[in-house]
Parts: sequence; C-alpha cells; structure tokens
Amino acid sequence: MKNNKIKVLFRHRSMEMGGVEKVILSMLNHLDTNKFQMTICLNLNQGELRNEFPKHIRKVYIADGKEDFSKNSVILKLQLAKRKLKLQKAQKKPQIVQKLLNENFDIEIAPTYAAFSSVLNSLNKNSKKIGWFHSDITFPNLQPLVPEILKQIPQFDYFIFGSQQTKDVLIETYPNLMIPENQVILNAIPIEELRDKAAVFKPEFPNKPIFVSVARLNSRKGFHKLMDAHSKLLKDGFDHHIIVIGDGDEKENLKRQAENLGVNKSFLFLGSLLNPYPYVKNADFFILPSESESWPLIIADALILQKPIISTNVGGIPEMITHGKTGYLINYETTEMYDAMKKFITEPEFVSNIQKNLHNIEKQFDNQKIFDAVENIISKLVEK
Repeated sequence: MKNNKIKVLFRHRSMEMGGVEKVILSMLNHLDTNKFQMTICLNLNQGELRNEFPKHIRKVYIADGKEDFSKNSVILKLQLAKRKLKLQKAQKKPQIVQKLLNENFDIEIAPTYAAFSSVLNSLNKNSKKIGWFHSDITFPNLQPLVPEILKQIPQFDYFIFGSQQTKDVLIETYPNLMIPENQVILNAIPIEELRDKAAVFKPEFPNKPIFVSVARLNSRKGFHKLMDAHSKLLKDGFDHHIIVIGDGDEKENLKRQAENLGVNKSFLFLGSLLNPYPYVKNADFFILPSESESWPLIIADALILQKPIISTNVGGIPEMITHGKTGYLINYETTEMYDAMKKFITEPEFVSNIQKNLHNIEKQFDNQKIFDAVENIISKLVEK
C-alpha cells in the first residue's frame, strides 16, 4: 500500500512558533495518511515546534538548531559561522538536499515565499510544485524580495493563497502577472484541541483589565506603537495591564522602550510559550496591533475562545472579524489603539455585545473543507 501513496515533501526554514508553522503542522496531522506519504525538510532543526511533528512524518534537516549549540559564546560564534556556510552551500548545490532526502517526491510544497527557491530549484524535475503565499505583496519590508517572488510565482504548477485579500492585492498590484492555477485556502483551526489547551491552567492576573497579545516580536507587529498607547492610557488614568507572548529580534528594543516609558511592570513579555491559550482565554481582551498580516491563526483562535478582539484592519482580518459585532478593527495608528482600548475599558455593554456575538463563531471555520481542498489539489496535480 505504501508504494501507492503520493509522496509529498514540505520545505521550510525552521519551526519557531508562528502561523505558517502551525499551518504546516495542521496539514501534516490531518492529510490522509492512507493517500499521502509525507516528509518535512527543514533548513534548521530549530524552534519551539521542532519536535511537534506526528510520528508518521519523516523529518529531515540540513543543519542543527541553536538549541543544540554550545552556551559558550566563543564556541557558539564558530558554530553559527559553520552553520551559515553549510546552508549557503546547500542553497547553491541542490544535490546536497537531494542526497539527504535520498528519494524523489510527487509533490513539493513551499509553505511560504522563503521556501520558493528551495522547491523550484529541486533536482526532481518531474515533481509538481505548489507555492503557498500568506503575505501582502505591497508591504514595504517585503519590497526588496518582490522582484524575485514575481519571477518565481509563474514557475509553480499550483498556487495557494492564505486569504482572499492576499490574492486580490497581488492581482490588483501586478495585473499582468501570470499566476498558475490557484485557490484561496484559509488556515485550519483545531477547535477542540484549542479549547482543551486553554483549560490546562488558569494564570494569575492583576485585578484590572487585561489585554493579551500573541505574536512574533518584530517591527511590523506594532508593539512599539501599542506600548506608546498603553503608556498614555495609564497617564490619563485608565488602569490596565498588557501581556505579550512571543519572541523575536525586537524583544530587547521593546524591553528598553518599556524601561524608558516606565511601563515595564504593566507591559509584560512572557516569551514564546507552547501553550499561550490559557492566557488568551482568561484575559479580558485580545489585541493585535500589526502593520501587516495575511490570515493570522491567532485571531481565529481568540475568536473561538470568545475573546473580544481589537485588531488592525489589515490582510485577511476583515474576512474574519465583523467590525463592531465580533471585534473592533482599527488603523495602524497609536491614537486608534489608544481610543479602542479606552472604549473596551470604559464601555462594558459594548464589549458584552461582542461576546454575545461570538457564542457560535466556530461555525465559520470548516476544517474538513480545508483539508479536503488541499488533498484534492495534490491528487489532481499527480494525475496530470
């Protein structure tokens, strides 16, 4: 039976906690094992989710993760330099990965634009290539990569968009781009697993309004603006507490900002947690101040946990939240973050109405439909 299965390869950088990583795990956990034999190839065996793959998945990686490196700073620098050379060599010579995998695949999937080149440069010219795109092509920080992404998109056999907005913006911005056969497929949400994880423990919070956020700490997530809004609210007499779960390269800058503003005891960074959901469930509100997003899983998670949400009106978020009914959408401005948080703190009836509208929100997330769509795409590509 095994020989009759469709061989599917996912390529990805590493498994730090993030939306794309959760999409990969969701697919590997739920695609039909009777139909598909699945392998994940990581550039780095790194991240909080690196050991979360189901047992039936073969994991291959090019280089060790930082978790396996020395704590000695001198040795660590040498290890990182050696790893960098190893990755550069693997990028230039696809035969290195081919030898590592030691088999050919029917389907090769790039779950994000960072893996496009890895999949398209595969030595296996007979495999069908699927590209998955979750980003707003107009986002400023993405612009240095856009020319290469635009060259790569037409080379795929099939293209999946993570949200309708992602597709619409790409077509509006580059109307002459030859996009392969494609489909919008939203991210799946493991609803029962999410609820179980949220009930594992009850965190202790201060006796005041609590906002929680879960995201990688990089500049586009907007936490520097949120902190400015938080500081001003405190000065204006609106007591509250903000808890941020996540890690990233902006963490030290944000901690310095908190020190400078004197809010280091009310704007807390808990780092990356495998299970952030008890914090989401037990907080009063969820807030996501991002400059750009595609279809963030954490918004769906917060909706299912029936948490009133403040979020920037970006990416696929307005496809998930109805403004004023199931959440509150704002522009990427400090003043709007201030006004929205003040509204949630001071208008309990407004918040209560949002909570009422969230009672059956899980009906809008049809996971089986998502998995069936991906399975259908893979099966049809192999038949061609």
